Amino acid sequence: MTYCVQGFASGRVQGVHYRQFTQTHARALQITGWVKNLDDGRVAFALSGRIDAVEQLLTQLRQGPPHANVSALEYAERTDAAWDDFTILR
Repeated sequence: MTYCVQGFASGRVQGVHYRQFTQTHARALQITGWVKNLDDGRVAFALSGRIDAVEQLLTQLRQGPPHANVSALEYAERTDAAWDDFTILR
């Protein structure tokens, strides 16, 4: 069963390779979706994959890469998600 979520990471998440971190881990877990920086300093993401893989990635996103400081990770389940790969949106 495919589980889909969309959400935001807040804190020091821009300029610390958070998007690349997300893409690398998502692809390793066979998760599709996207990640992008927002003008307000947050990072938005959408994830679709096996529920255990998505939950594992969400745990990793709470930590982020070494120089990140994630203060909040908010997300909600989606039902209308279908992507072929995991991409970084500009």
